[in-house]
Amino acid sequence: MATIRKTFQVRPNTTGYVFKSNVLTEKLTPGVYKYVDWKDRLEFFCLPATSKLLNITNQEVLTKDNIAFRFSFYLTYKITDGEKFLSNFSLDKPASTIIYEADQRIWTLAQLHIRNILSAYESEELNDRRQELKGLNKEILNEQLVVLGVEIEELELKDLTFPKSIQDLFSKHLEAKIRSKSDLENAKTAVATARTLKNASELMKNDDNIKFFQWIETISKIAEKGKHTFMIGDIQTLTNKQ
Repeated sequence: MATIRKTFQVRPNTTGYVFKSNVLTEKLTPGVYKYVDWKDRLEFFCLPATSKLLNITNQEVLTKDNIAFRFSFYLTYKITDGEKFLSNFSLDKPASTIIYEADQRIWTLAQLHIRNILSAYESEELNDRRQELKGLNKEILNEQLVVLGVEIEELELKDLTFPKSIQDLFSKHLEAKIRSKSDLENAKTAVATARTLKNASELMKNDDNIKFFQWIETISKIAEKGKHTFMIGDIQTLTNKQ
């Protein structure tokens, strides 16, 4: 029987898995490993130890009030249990094919997960609260992915686009809300001003000092318009002095 020598390379940021007769026998860190495989029963798979990014674009869904819109999102995931990960796939395929199939599974589950979240909102509510959707309850999605041996690290919306006609309605609605808020503020200011003037009027009505200053101001305005003679004081007293 011919001796079969095999060399396995585990590159940086990856983890190697050696199977013998379809049973995992070794987990390898980065490096070069040489084996003598007498019966050609060894299989080797190398999986990434770093996070992987998936971009999902142009997905369509209906809101709770049956308005169609499109959304895009991205996610990053990491293989947390390589043995469990590989147990979900046929090992007669190369590692690159296995990872591609894993991407498709994760993509599908994430898409359904986000659809369920977004479709629970009405269109106007969704448009107003899109900033509150951060994270998209990734913990729930991770519960589904435990069996796959992966974990979602980030899950975020990138774009959320309504049809042009709906965008115009949102724009008009926003304009009306801003105008209504402005009118309300103006009304509050007018009421406050009127209240202040009323209070000032009540104060001036019974204050002799204020009345005196008003009287002086009136005389000054009359004096500005021509030559006038003003007699200030008790008339009888002034006559006796003369």
